[in-house]
Amino acid sequence: MVRNYASDPVPPDALDRIVDAGLRSPSAGNSQGFGFVVVTKPEIRKAIAELAGEEDHMARGFDRWISRAPAHIVITVSEQVYRDRYREPDKRGPDGHEMDWPVPYWWVDAGAAMMAILLAAVNEGLGAGFLGAHSIPDLGELLSIPRRHTPIGVVTVGYPLPDRRSSSLDRGRRPRDSMVHRETWQE
Repeated sequence: MVRNYASDPVPPDALDRIVDAGLRSPSAGNSQGFGFVVVTKPEIRKAIAELAGEEDHMARGFDRWISRAPAHIVITVSEQVYRDRYREPDKRGPDGHEMDWPVPYWWVDAGAAMMAILLAAVNEGLGAGFLGAHSIPDLGELLSIPRRHTPIGVVTVGYPLPDRRSSSLDRGRRPRDSMVHRETWQE
């Protein structure tokens, strides 16, 4: 996760390839309920940074990363698109009704799209970071995102510069054997 960028713009063709990677990510029932808003205008990036409290972030000694990132890709998802898709004949349950949704796969798919975007940015020789929408009140209103789409967050994209790393990284990684299990879950 990069949180400091050079001011050089991201080439439009690179941004298109990055977004295309998100569009090709997996989707339950091929519902494709995600959407993206690509933001490159400085005044809109600055407005997103203000909503996200970038000044408070900087007051804690971090870089101005949200407004400085030359490109933002806002990821959204529509639960309704999934619900509508799973009411179609080929997706109805044996009783003819929509499935019970034990897992809200729209969130899973939005996460898969985000990861595809992050990896595609790195593949382009760029850096990327993620800021969750919970930290950006009124993002949907600012970008005129339809109410049926919920913003999940912003992927910032640009040429990386050295940055002050979060203290969360000091925790290190959990031991592999505490997270990976073979055949059955064994403590």
